[in-house]
Amino acid sequence: MKKNRWRSKVTKKYRVTTDSNHHLPVAENLLDRQFTAEKPNTKWLSDITYIRTDEGWLYLAVILDLYGREPVGWAMGDKITRDLVIQALHQAILRRNYPRGVLIHSDRGNQYCSYDYQNELSRGGLTCSMSRKGNVWDNAPMESFFGKLKQEWLNDKRFRTRSDAMQEVFWYIEVYYRNYRLHERNGYQTPREYVKPIAADD
Repeated sequence: MKKNRWRSKVTKKYRVTTDSNHHLPVAENLLDRQFTAEKPNTKWLSDITYIRTDEGWLYLAVILDLYGREPVGWAMGDKITRDLVIQALHQAILRRNYPRGVLIHSDRGNQYCSYDYQNELSRGGLTCSMSRKGNVWDNAPMESFFGKLKQEWLNDKRFRTRSDAMQEVFWYIEVYYRNYRLHERNGYQTPREYVKPIAADD
């Protein structure tokens, strides 16, 4: 790389988005790094990341179905609140036609431990699982998704407004990642190609 004057697009800058310094109840790690799923809507992952803009941080919450690694719900905003993760949850539930019994895994940040979020899980018949404290590997596929988003699409861009960043995130998730990005775990199929045969059978 040095000889050809190449440099990695991966950056080392890191901003903590998990506030686990609270006294809210924490769920067990039921997922236990079992990152495979035999069919859709059995295991979902969720997490929050951040994107720098000239207006300030833009926060992005995403829910990823482990079957096909398909993003099924997401939301963006200028505040890292429980409402952000609840919006992403509502979108996932609606898109997947109100599935019951889904195991949904996240970190133990206060957004996910909040009573409002936990009540939404109970109302939807979803089972909560949470990573061990400070252990990002317990949610590794979600970390990988955010890494791809930034390395492949966002790191080389400067966003003057949050609206500009939102448009780029929308394009990456809804157009590129879902329909064109090949995934090794899917046998080098896109998430949509991998999930489509199951959806057709349903």
